[in-house]
Amino acid sequence: MAEMIAIVGESGSGKTTSIRNLNPEETFIISTTGKRPGIKGAKKKYPDFKVNKDTKEMSGNFYTSSNIESIKQMMKIVNIKMPNVKVLIIDDFQYLQAFEAMSRVDEKGYSKFTDMAKHAYEALKTGMDMRDDLFIVVSTHSENTGDNLNPYFKIKTQGKMLDSVITLEGLFTYVLFTRVVKDESDGVQYRFLTNSDGTCTAKSPMGLFEDLLIDNDLDYVIKKIQEYNEGE
Repeated sequence: MAEMIAIVGESGSGKTTSIRNLNPEETFIISTTGKRPGIKGAKKKYPDFKVNKDTKEMSGNFYTSSNIESIKQMMKIVNIKMPNVKVLIIDDFQYLQAFEAMSRVDEKGYSKFTDMAKHAYEALKTGMDMRDDLFIVVSTHSENTGDNLNPYFKIKTQGKMLDSVITLEGLFTYVLFTRVVKDESDGVQYRFLTNSDGTCTAKSPMGLFEDLLIDNDLDYVIKKIQEYNEGE
């Protein structure tokens, strides 16, 4: 079973830039929007995935699709045919539902919401069933289910169907929320919240991280999880 990590936050809060220190040779990105991470040299580090029609040789580590069947197929290819990949990132996960909602906006009834919930779950379940040495990182937006005075943020979903059936956070061992911290001396700092401070569904195992706020560095997060699992 792969390790499941959710990175949750609003646009511009440091979700995609958190991959900056990952080794591209061991990382594969599935993007629902086609937007590359905002890091230096992103196009060179993460070229488009291609398959040579004649030799069937595969190259590249960046794949774009918001179609659930295509995404599941790509995940299976990574799982079986790309043993070098240790980190699989699904970026802008919420658009898996949002794009389908827009394409089916004229449909009546509740069946489309059932389908959207099913497709979102299928993507995560496929990740859970992948090989043990893989880290599945799901980058997605948050939504406030509280109010302005008493905010409470969770993983954003489309409609109520998915929430009524399953709590998405329950499929992840690690749920990290982004935080943008303004400091007079250091300027703007991008952080991960490692456990809930009462305003969100962030969580991580006891003792994994010493601090509530850490640098938004996925490489650091994964190394800490490896150390924790090995009892170091």
